[in-house]
Parts: sequence; C-alpha cells; structure tokens
Amino acid sequence: MSNFPQVNDIIPNFSLPTNGGGHISLSDLKGQKAVIYFYPKDDTPGCTTQAIAFGDHKKAFDTLGVKIIGVSKDSVEKHDKFIAKRDLKVTLISDADGKMVEDYGVWVEKNMYGKKYMGIQRATLLVDRSGKVIAAWPKVKVKGHVEEVLAAAT
Repeated sequence: MSNFPQVNDIIPNFSLPTNGGGHISLSDLKGQKAVIYFYPKDDTPGCTTQAIAFGDHKKAFDTLGVKIIGVSKDSVEKHDKFIAKRDLKVTLISDADGKMVEDYGVWVEKNMYGKKYMGIQRATLLVDRSGKVIAAWPKVKVKGHVEEVLAAAT
C-alpha cells in the first residue's frame, strides 16, 4: 500500500456514482470532514459488520459534521441491494473500474488459503474540510474500528 495517503496528504481526486443514483466527487466534500473507508465486497460478514457499525454511529458523526462514505468495486445496483437488505445509513461509492482503489493504494495482492489474488485492502481515511488527511488506518480490523475513527474525528 505504498501510495495510501498519509496524514497531511491531500487525497487524490475522484468523481464516481453512489447508491441511490447519486454522484460524489472530491469537490463535493470541500467544506466538510469525511470518513472514506475502503472495503472488499458488499454483503460479506466483515464488510456488513463495518457498514452497520458506521451506521450505528452516524448521529455522532453527523453532530461532528463528518460524512461517511464507503468504497468498493461493487456496482451501484449491488450497493442499493446491500443498503436495502441491511438498512444501511452510509453512502457507498461504486468504483467499478477500480481507478479510485488504485489511486488510493488499496488494490493489493491478497493471499487466502495459499491462493494469491488482487483485492481491496480494508482501510480508512479521515479527511478535513480541504481534503487533507487527518488520520489514516491502512490496515483495518473491523472490531472497535468505528469507535477509533469517531474518537479521531472529535
């Protein structure tokens, strides 16, 4: 994850579709703090737990003026189904062509049961109103992570 943004870096630009027929770009985030979290796949155990946990803390993030955005390579249609099925309260970006995950250094070689494959490294960024990184978590363990991000945002 050599090009994963570090504290004080300005995050790379992006402009992508979201669930619900929306669209979001870096310029849309100017003027507000944001959590951008990268996750492997919709409706899988760890990813579901993480999305629900961010949703459970949404009011606290809202109070701090922090927008929560999840990013995976899943399609907008998959995101819509995932949100409906799990009643999620987060915005999900569809990076179907993989440009954003590449730009952010989270498209990495993974190894499961001796099989190597490319996939998204679970990682999170907290950015300020100008798109500058306040805190970075390059390798996320789901348990307790959202609370850690919330603490950093306060």
